[in-house]
Amino acid sequence: MGEDGAGTNGGEGGTSGEDLRRRRILWLALGLAAFLVVQSIANVESTVEDMAKLGVIESRTHVWTWQLTSVVVWLALMPLLGWLVARVRPPRFSWPVTILLHALATVPVSLVHVVAMVALRKLAYAAGGEGYDFGPWPMTLLYEYRKDVASYLLAVLFLAFAQWLLARPAPAAAPQRDMLLVADGSVTHHVPPDTIESASAAGNYVEIVWSGRALLHRATLAALAERLGPDFVRIHRGRIVRRAAVRSIETDKSGDFTVTLESGATLRGSRRYRGGL
Repeated sequence: MGEDGAGTNGGEGGTSGEDLRRRRILWLALGLAAFLVVQSIANVESTVEDMAKLGVIESRTHVWTWQLTSVVVWLALMPLLGWLVARVRPPRFSWPVTILLHALATVPVSLVHVVAMVALRKLAYAAGGEGYDFGPWPMTLLYEYRKDVASYLLAVLFLAFAQWLLARPAPAAAPQRDMLLVADGSVTHHVPPDTIESASAAGNYVEIVWSGRALLHRATLAALAERLGPDFVRIHRGRIVRRAAVRSIETDKSGDFTVTLESGATLRGSRRYRGGL
């Protein structure tokens, strides 16, 4: 039967900033993985179909090897691309300069991608007792570069979004409403102080008028007044009211007064406490 409120600055279900960041990273990783799976399947199937139309029969194992080696190299390049996205961006550079620098970066990035990809393919083919032929380097490099520009753009957009998302602060938890805990037999009422209309001393208890009902709270009036704060004012040595609940004050010739509250209830006040209103 304590007097303390139950307000908190967070709960067990609250999400800390670090927890939210980990969840965002997880969703970004899952989204990237899903995109790569769908894109890989589409690329492999379209490549097999296009080659068949040209009369070239190629095993899906080889086509999957081409696709997966490309994906592995792009994933290995992601930290470098993330570094570029973080540093080559507005407002550090203007948009035209940013676009130009990223366009220039596609050349070395594509070259690294192709060289590493071919090296992995040669290793994969050699493991199966085969040899891999990349074809005429100048023309094939140009062909791969055209595809790499699109892949570079997608990677940059994804990384820019990821960095923006991870930099966003965690939303502030809504402050929980302050509550006064009032025991009533086996029931504990959570009473918002801004719904209390008045409170009066009643022996070892305080009678709290709240939402049209009266509750007995084991406390002193002085302790309750301190707990409720300046929103409540004493109108009598044995009575306090919520300031915002007062609708009118009628003062007698003696200086004593009658307070009418928002519920229509009237309470007598002592002239000693008239100044508080």
